[in-house]
This record gives sequence, structure tokens and C-alpha cells, in this order.
Amino acid sequence: MKVSIIGTGYVGLVTGACFAHMGNIIICADVDEQKISTLNEGQIPIHEPGLQEIVLENASTGRLSFTTDIKAAVKASEFIFIAVGTPRDRDGSADLQQVLSVAKVIGQALDNNTRRIIITKSTVPVGTTKIVKETIAKVLATRGKKHPFEVVSNPEFLKEGKAVSDFLNPDRIVIGTDSTWAKERMQTLYDPFRRTDEMRIIFMDIPSAELTKYAANAMLATRISFMNELAAIAEATGADIDQVRVGIGSDNRIGRRFLFAGVGYGGSCFPKDIRALISTATEIGVQADILAAVDRVNQAQPLRLVKKIKDYYGPEGMVGKTIAVWGLAFKPETDDVRESPAAVIIKSLIKEGAQVRAFDPVAEHSFADMYKLPITYSREMYDCLAGADALVLITEWHQFRRPDFTRMRELLTNPLIFDGRNQYEPVYVKERGFTYISIGRETIKQAE
Repeated sequence: MKVSIIGTGYVGLVTGACFAHMGNIIICADVDEQKISTLNEGQIPIHEPGLQEIVLENASTGRLSFTTDIKAAVKASEFIFIAVGTPRDRDGSADLQQVLSVAKVIGQALDNNTRRIIITKSTVPVGTTKIVKETIAKVLATRGKKHPFEVVSNPEFLKEGKAVSDFLNPDRIVIGTDSTWAKERMQTLYDPFRRTDEMRIIFMDIPSAELTKYAANAMLATRISFMNELAAIAEATGADIDQVRVGIGSDNRIGRRFLFAGVGYGGSCFPKDIRALISTATEIGVQADILAAVDRVNQAQPLRLVKKIKDYYGPEGMVGKTIAVWGLAFKPETDDVRESPAAVIIKSLIKEGAQVRAFDPVAEHSFADMYKLPITYSREMYDCLAGADALVLITEWHQFRRPDFTRMRELLTNPLIFDGRNQYEPVYVKERGFTYISIGRETIKQAE
């Protein structure tokens, strides 16, 4: 099938590469000439496990191509995915300028009597797909044309760090449409991704599909903020949040996922989508108290770790202290640093007078470009510790999970760890001579 993907960011590039991997002819289009040039040179602008391999493989066969000519891509395709950004506007709502700009270009490009399907893949507020359809129809009307088309909602459910696997092996595919023809064509497009009959392609009305995306992210974000609020209660009562997590996670009505306390969620989805949903609720006169609390707890969570560091140093303060930081990305297996808790924590440490030295396996450059903070970047995780007064762990990269504690103690001037992700077993760390401060658990003081 001939498919065009408008937008070659995280969602668009993964979508295009994975559809090509199933044998479709894919054109990825973007107005960013530098990005398209980079992709045509075989370079991938984002870090996502497995993505480079399938991009290069399918580009080499001709199934996947990249262009800045959006109109040509539209004319050549039956399925046209809109996968551009919907950044947070000043009031918290989703900025739809890029989506509607693409809709206008599609209206200008549609030709002949080939019936096309336009798919909103971007995360958009309820009602956006309808607006996209109206925008395209209006442009066609000004051209005096009546080319047939349908617009459907097909939200993405990709986890950064596992996006390729998620797309190729989805647990569900949600499609919103009121057209029987579009339903049949979308079913045909997605059938190759069905591993078993249990993996459902879920059809629903368009507003429900749009809201499903926000609802899924809001639920997961709520679980995280809920556990972080419980972590504060655990600290105050002498409970251990990790033991509580195991206890409630064993209840199959709750499950084990997204129950880890830490320094909060970040990235391009949860913070933006929670605030966009709150904004939508406000616009329609609905009071979203739970969502507001989820966002409020999350914004405060990185500062709770900062407070632990400040409390440790007391009146002495952090002036002149060198703090080593492990992890800058908002989660492992990605170089995405948008809304990363690391930025909040590092800015606060600098404000307190500390010198910060940081290491991240892949996110150093994206963090430096986005935040431009006066910190030193290390090329190796242990080099980051040399002469530092403490280690602050922020991102739970795999290589941080079983470090050489003997070497760490030799490198640090003070065997002190602030663990923002509860990566280590407190007793184990204590036996190796460290003071260990984590989230929602007892503080472990250095063994004498």
C-alpha cells in the first residue's frame, strides 16, 4: 500500500519505518530540509533502539523514502498520516498550528477521484479530527474541487525506548471513524501487525479515539504521582515504599506496572498531555481536580530529592561541593530530555552553589543543547565520580543498576548516594560503606 507520513519526528519516523518494514511503500515528508537531508544520508536524528536498522534496511530497498515535497507525497498516497508536533501552548492547551497547516497543504494537494484516508496520528484534543476534516474541505471548496476523502483518528501508543517493538507488536490499535469504507481500509492496512486474534483492532467513534489517547497517558501519570505521594507518607511513617509497591502490585486488579516511586515523570507526552486534558476540561466547564493534583505532585517531586540533598548538608550548604549526576534523559533507552526531572534537579543544585558533573550514555548533547547549563559532562560513568562529594542518580539506565561500589567509594570524596530511582538495596549499599538516601525508604547512614 502507498502511504505518506507527514512529519518525521519521533512518532512519524517510527510509524513510517515500521509500515515500510511490512512491505508498504512509504514516503516520509517534512518541511525541515536539514532533517530530511540527514535522513537521506542514512543518519537517524533520534535515539531509539532498533530504529536505525529498519530505516536503513527499508530505505535501501526503496520502500522508505524522505522528501520535503509534502504535496507530492500526498498525491502519491492513499493513506496520509499527520504526525507533526502538538507542543504545549502558553495556557497548557495543545498547539494545533502544525496539524492545521498540514491539513491545508493536504487540501491543496488532493487531486483526481482517488478516495484517500487522512489519519490524525498526532496526539490531539477531542474535536481536532473534525476540525482537520473541515479545514481540508474548506480548502477544496476554495479550489472548486470535490475530491473524495475520509479523516480518521488513530492515536499512537508508543513507549520511548521501546517504540519499534510497540509498533510491530501492538497490544491494541485504536481507530476512530464513522466511515464503513475507511474502517475496512484501515483494517487492511493494519492486519499484518496482528500477532493473534487476541490483539484487537479497536474501532470506535472519533471523539472517543481522541480521548482514549489522553485517558491512557493520564491514567499512567496518575499511578506515578499516586506512588510518589505515598512515598512521602512512607518516609514519615517508617514504611518502605518498595515493599508497599510489591504488596499492592500483587493485586491483579492493580498490577505491577507504573508503581515505582522516584523523581517524577517527564518526556514529551505525560506532562504535555495531562495539561492539555486539563485545558480541555476547563474549556468545556468540567473541573479536573484529580488531573490537576497529578500534575502538581509531579512538578514538586524532583524538588523533594533536592530537599533531601539540602537537608543532608544543612547549614554548611552546597557551596563548593561537586555533585556527580548519573542520567539526564527523562527515562532510559532514549535521548529525550524534554521535561526531564534532571533539569529541575541540576538547576536547583547550581542555584545552591554546587558544581555539577554529569554523565548520560546518549542524552548529553540533547541536554546540553536544550538547557545550556554551566555543568561539566563526563564521557564515562566512573570518571564522573572522581573527586565528587556525592552521587545523584536520576535516570535508571541499565549500566547504573550493578555498578562497582568499591570503585565508586574510591573515587568519591565522600561515600554518599542520593538515589532518585530506588535502584539499590539499602542494606547492600550500607554494607559497602555508603550513606544512602532514596525515595520513600529509610535513610541508610554509613557504617562505622
